[in-house]
Order: sequence, then C-alpha cells, then structure tokens
Amino acid sequence: MNRYPLWKYLIIIFVIAIGALYALPNLYGEDPAVQVSAPPRGAKIDTQVMKKVEALLERRGIEAKSMSLTERGLLVRFKNTESQIQAQDEIRDLLSSRGYITALNLAPSTPEWLSDLGALPMYLGLDLRGGVHFLMEVDMDAAIAASIERYRGDFRSLMRDNKIRYLSVSNEGSVTEGNAHVEVRFRDADKRELARKLLRKEFPDLVYTEAQDEKYFYLRGAISENEIRETQKFALQQNITTLRNRVNELGVAEPVIQQQGVDRIVVQLPGVQDTARAKEILGATATLEFRMVAEEHSAAAAAKGRIPPGTKLYHERNGTPQLLQKQVMITGDYIVDASSGIDQQSGGPAVFISLDSKGGRIFLNATKENVGKLMAVVFIEQKTEYKKIGGETVKSKRKVEEVINVARIRERLGSRFQITGLDSTDEARDLALLLRAGALAAPIDIVEERTVGPSLGQDNIDQGFASVIIGFVLVLAFMAVYYMGFGLVANVALALNLVLIVAVLSIMQATLTLPGIAGIVLTVGMAVDANVLIFERIREELRAGVSPQQAIDQGYGKAFMTIADANVTTLIAAIVLFAMGSGPIKGFAITLSIGILTSMFTAIVGTRGVINLIYGGRRVKKLSI
Repeated sequence: MNRYPLWKYLIIIFVIAIGALYALPNLYGEDPAVQVSAPPRGAKIDTQVMKKVEALLERRGIEAKSMSLTERGLLVRFKNTESQIQAQDEIRDLLSSRGYITALNLAPSTPEWLSDLGALPMYLGLDLRGGVHFLMEVDMDAAIAASIERYRGDFRSLMRDNKIRYLSVSNEGSVTEGNAHVEVRFRDADKRELARKLLRKEFPDLVYTEAQDEKYFYLRGAISENEIRETQKFALQQNITTLRNRVNELGVAEPVIQQQGVDRIVVQLPGVQDTARAKEILGATATLEFRMVAEEHSAAAAAKGRIPPGTKLYHERNGTPQLLQKQVMITGDYIVDASSGIDQQSGGPAVFISLDSKGGRIFLNATKENVGKLMAVVFIEQKTEYKKIGGETVKSKRKVEEVINVARIRERLGSRFQITGLDSTDEARDLALLLRAGALAAPIDIVEERTVGPSLGQDNIDQGFASVIIGFVLVLAFMAVYYMGFGLVANVALALNLVLIVAVLSIMQATLTLPGIAGIVLTVGMAVDANVLIFERIREELRAGVSPQQAIDQGYGKAFMTIADANVTTLIAAIVLFAMGSGPIKGFAITLSIGILTSMFTAIVGTRGVINLIYGGRRVKKLSI
C-alpha cells in the first residue's frame, strides 16, 4: 500500500528539474548597460562600430564589463551605474551625428548556456525595475476637426471637378459642442440639389441638412455619431501604433503601451533611466513625401555637386544617391491605412496603401502621366543630437530626409495602390508600419509623468523579497513544530512550489510587479492549506483506530475533493480579477493563479510521493505527525 509506480516519480523529477532550470536565470541579476541601436533606416552596427566604442572607453578610462553585438545592436555592460552614465555621454557624443541611438538599460546577466536553452529571467515591472510612466491624452476634438477639414477640401475639389458653382465652403459650428459641420453656400436651389446628390453619392456616411435665408441656399454635411466614434477609435489606435513603433528605438524589454478609457494612453518603460530621451522619442515628428525620380539626369553626377534645376538630391538608407523632382506628388498625411502582403503578379513582398478620397484624386492626377516611371518615397524626421561644447552637453535638432523606397509605377494610381521592389517580407512589414505610424493621427499631451528610480525599485524588490522570506520561514517553523516529520515534507513541497512559480513566470516571460509579489506571499500561506487538510484527516483516521498505512491512504483520498473545491473557488476569483482588473491587479491575479496550480501539484502529488518513499510498503506502527 502507498506506493507510486516508477513513471510517477519520473514525472515529479522531470517537473522539478525543469522548474529549477528555468528559475535559475533569476539568480544572476542584471548589469547596468548602454544600448546602442542603429537608426531605423541607415547604417548598421558592426564590429567596426564596436571597436570604435571600445577604443573610446579605453581613452576615457571607463572600464566595461563586457561588450557584444546583439539583435538590437551593441550592448556594453558595466559594473556600476556611475560608469554606465559616464559611458553613455561619451558614446552618444561619438555616434549621435551618424544617427545611432544611445540609451541606458539594464541587461540580464544570464549565462549563455542558459540563454541557448531558452531560460531567461522574468521581466520586472516599473515598480520593481525603475523606469518612466507617462499618461497621455489624445486630443479627440483635434482628430474630429481634422476629419471635418478634410471633408471641406473634398467638398470643394469634388464640386470644382464636376463644375458645380458654389459661393463658399466653410467649417461651421464647434467640435466641443458637437455641432461641427461643413457648410456649402449657393445662390440657387438647383445648384444645391445637384451638389447634394453628388456629395451624398461620394460621401454617404455624412448627415446632410438643408437651410436657406433671404439671399442664399445652404447645404450642411455633419459627421454621424458612428463615424465620430470610428474617427476617435482610429486616432487612438494609430497613436498607440505610432508610440509602440517609437518605443522600439529605446530597446525596452516589455514596454506597456495600452489604452486607458476612450482618449488616454498609458506608456510604461521599465528599465529606462534616460527619461529625457524617452520623451523625445515619444514626441518625435515624422512625415512622408512621394516624389518622381528625375531619371533624365544622373544621380551620380548630382552627388558630385552638379544638381540640375527643379531637382533635389537625396540618399537611400544604404547611401545610394537618388535625384528626385522638387515637386511633391503627395504627402503621407493622406494615408489612412497600409498593410504588407504578397504581390499577385511577381510573388514578391508588397505594401498596400489606402488614401482618403482627396488624396486619391490628387494621386490619380499626379500619376496618370507617369506610368512606367520611377517614384520614390521620402521619409522626413526631426532628429535630436547631443554635442559637447565647452564641457557642456548641448542639444540640437537635425532634419533627416531619406529615400526608403523606389518603385516603378505600373498603372494610374488612385486611393489604393501598392509599392513593390522590396527585398523581404520583413522590409515590407516595416514599411507598412512606417506608413501607418509615421506621424500621430491626433496631438497628444502628457498629463501625468512619473519616474521610478532604480534605487526605489531595488527597495521594492528588497522589501518584497523580505516579505516572502519572513512568511516562508514562519510557515516552515509552524509546520515543522506542529506536524513533525510530515511537516518537514510539506516544507520541501513549499520550497518546490516557490521554485515552480518563478519558473512558470520566467517561461511565460511574464512581468513581475509589486502586486505580483503580494500574490506570491499569499500563495505561500495558501500552499500549505492542502497539506493541513490532508494531515488533519490522517490524524482523525489514526484517532479512529485505523492503521497508519490506511490512514495515509484515506487522508490523501478523502481530503482531495475538499482541497479541489477550495482551490477552484480561489482560482475563479483570480480569473475574474485578471479579466476585469487593470495592470497591477492582473499581475496579482497571474501569480495567484500560478501559485494555486503549482501548490496543488506539490501539496498533493509531491508530498504523497515523498511520504510513499518513507512509509510505503512497510509495516509501520507510528507516524511522525
């Protein structure tokens, strides 16, 4: 009686080994580091850049712990934050003029052999690791006003193209008061009727009303409630996409960029110590321009200084010169959507672009005479650079203009067209993201800014760790004194439970926050509940005169349903917290849920296996309980 088959022990050993392996990276901590990233469209980071940085640090007497090339660029580790901050200033002065991005970071010091096995430390949230928190408010009134302004231009262009005479087209009403609309003024009712039919056909989603006075006839077009909601939703989602794209430049692990309410965005950047740099990235401006390539002239000759009139010299991301016409065909302000895919004709990667109605008409007119010719997409961005002048770091801004794509126009292009000639699907996806998120859809204001220093984050870690240890030790002492040998077995299961919780969080690459630590502390107390129920049941059986072997078997068997009921109800509460709670509450719910599941395994399967090893298959007169 009370024997486990070999396969059950093998499963327990396997779970313990995997848990220990994936929890191990969390013991190695993090190093203060400087992350050097290449510009999104420009020179790459290679060994030459690394040698320059290495030589610079040697000249300045700054000792680096290690230096390596990663997928994100160059990572330089240091022994302390003083060397890290000093090195950042020097490296930024060296590389910022070439567009490289230098940011402070905290890099995991996990051994390579563990990383190769996919064993990585769990991420720490803003309250533990330090970093910056921004609460941004999207100006929804500006988004709606911009939409109405586009309609005003569309109305004017459409009526002019169809030779419908009107006196004026203006924006009337107030967005704030909810009565903003486009108003067209006519001299007679017949022209108004022609315009109404045309506009209703072209823009069916608008709500049209008519009015007149002693002199004029009016046609008013207002955005419907449904379109207002869609405009606001689009502005919010596009701004989130834009911010996420910009945050990637900082090399932040597990950034939090999420919607809060109907018009606010929360941005949390754990591990970011350079808050000024973070604000500059989030507030950066970017625009796009479509221009024709001046194929009748030599770009190479223009690069030597002979630029023909009416043209302008640009360069591609790899440095190749491109001579473009000065006249801009269309800007990225008219782009409403962009997605990557596969070109049906060539089978190569492509980017599918959608313009608004006004942009479609402009582009149609601009491309109908240029079929078969090359067109270029120019990306324009304001870059911030840092230079040391007189011992002080001076910030300056530089305008960057790069050709990100050159493609041949196959046919007349309207509101929807595609860009081909890309090297890979990754490049197509990046370009689509750039076209969608090159600029903010609506202005944003930072309404709240908080900085959590690494020291405060370390204090939270120390206090949280102390709370876990204190609770853990008290539970161990109680179990060992009250349940003797069985209590020691439960203590082993409790320790294993903590290891498994950390392992699961690391495997999931979940973000541990201070409420998450609270969930772990609660789990420590709850983890022994199952063993208490089992051990008390065994005691009852022994008092009833049952043999020790039968008491063990009935104690585990009869207590199982009670344990399951108690844990399932707590798990349901944790799931509800996760589904309906915000970020910190979700962190608490995750650790609580994981702790419930692992504690059931360790308390029921784990302790039963150890007890079976000690007492199973033997004649026992007395239990140490």
